[in-house]
Amino acid sequence: MRDIVSILIVLLIIGWLVGYIGFGEAVGNLIHILLVLAVIGLLYRLATGKRL
Repeated sequence: MRDIVSILIVLLIIGWLVGYIGFGEAVGNLIHILLVLAVIGLLYRLATGKRL
């Protein structure tokens, strides 16, 4: 389960970067929602006790 969370975090950050660089303001807030979801996933991973 923790590996899935890690993969999800990486995919969200990559999606955020691609959307931000590739589409700029055309996508709008969706890009920032992806970043927020990645941060929430990272915080969940830290809260469950997995060390970085």
